Amino acid sequence: MKVVLLAGGLGTRLREETEFRPKPMVTIGTRPILWHIMKTYAHYGHRDFVICLGYKGDVIRDYFLNYEVRHQDVTVTLGSRDVRVHGSHAEAGWSITLAETGETTHTGGRLGRVARFLLDGERFMVTYGDGVADVDLGRLLDFHRAHGRLATLTAVRPSSRFGEVVIDSDMVQVFQEKPQVQGGWINGGFFVFERAVLDIIAGDEESLEQSLLIKLTSLKQLAVYQHSGFWQCMDTPREMELLNDLWRQDKAAWAVWR
Repeated sequence: MKVVLLAGGLGTRLREETEFRPKPMVTIGTRPILWHIMKTYAHYGHRDFVICLGYKGDVIRDYFLNYEVRHQDVTVTLGSRDVRVHGSHAEAGWSITLAETGETTHTGGRLGRVARFLLDGERFMVTYGDGVADVDLGRLLDFHRAHGRLATLTAVRPSSRFGEVVIDSDMVQVFQEKPQVQGGWINGGFFVFERAVLDIIAGDEESLEQSLLIKLTSLKQLAVYQHSGFWQCMDTPREMELLNDLWRQDKAAWAVWR
């Protein structure tokens, strides 16, 4: 099954990092967050990717076009085009389509732009290029198949920015640092779409969040898969540091392939 990755946004709230590279290329450890997301999908057997490029898309192009020489030993014969790559890696067999979808195209419009890479009648998965989770993609897909709607959205409960204090008789009874929010499910990405969803995209100005999902809701064609496990986006420098700290401490719950 193809996986469409929305990787063309500006990432303005992470400006110090995204001035020179798109947000999906901001690293966790030594690898871009985009790689981490793709590793999660590959773990569940989904290795056919379509990456929607936009802002500084050339950085993503260069990364994957030079992936082998970046991460493997190579022998270069000067004066010729002979480059031999030695050894293998866990990403062998990934198919990656790098699709230019425009710098100003909205998220729904980006899906419309890559329709030509999705076969007629083909179901496909979609997610953003800036969030990681330990979503069981096999269960998500089973859930989507079972309800028979055009689309499934994964809802998550993010962690609070603040510690939670339970008080009784002027004494703290429970203190929990940054607990998971108990109410208020939010859109966590990790969608499954039937190809018919593409037929209701109006054009480049179509926003996935502010238009397409609302259309699907009004048609009663948007189901929700509730994920109570780990989920974290990378919108701010604080969130970038959090994800890097988890990776360094070997507490990266999203790294289901490790």
